Amino acid sequence: MSIAVREFTPEDIRTMLTIWNEVVDTGMAFPQMEPLDEKSGLEFFGGQSFTGVAIEEATGKMVGLYILHPNNVGRCGHICNSSYAVKSEERGKRIGEILVKHCIAKAREIGFQILQFNAVVSTNTAALQLYAKLGFVQLGVIPKGFFMKDGTYEDIIPHYYLL
Repeated sequence: MSIAVREFTPEDIRTMLTIWNEVVDTGMAFPQMEPLDEKSGLEFFGGQSFTGVAIEEATGKMVGLYILHPNNVGRCGHICNSSYAVKSEERGKRIGEILVKHCIAKAREIGFQILQFNAVVSTNTAALQLYAKLGFVQLGVIPKGFFMKDGTYEDIIPHYYLL
């Protein structure tokens, strides 16, 4: 399977919402608790420094996406943050790795110097393995830093990558 990553267009929004809102709905990875609709989705994705979509080249089917934006402002504005979503039935096919690598290159191109993940949930083993493989550095553990959909709390593990 060959995957290309390109910048999103407004025509992509319905498929993007399906992928993004699926992750939000599981309540196991993203901090957002409410799904996006077309209006809020266009504002959200359009307000990022970059929003990329992963397209399976043979079929034209969207299989994932990511957002890239500053992690903070002013003296910390050189640090960026990102989130990734892969369609559930497409997971395990290295799409996440393609998205993260594209994000790293795009962040460098934009001029960011560090990519930081604030809240990688400790139960997200696929993400943890991928970030370790790509050379991200773990910053420690924040006990019970993520409120799960089932009402429990999980640890979060911040990471960074020097661009």
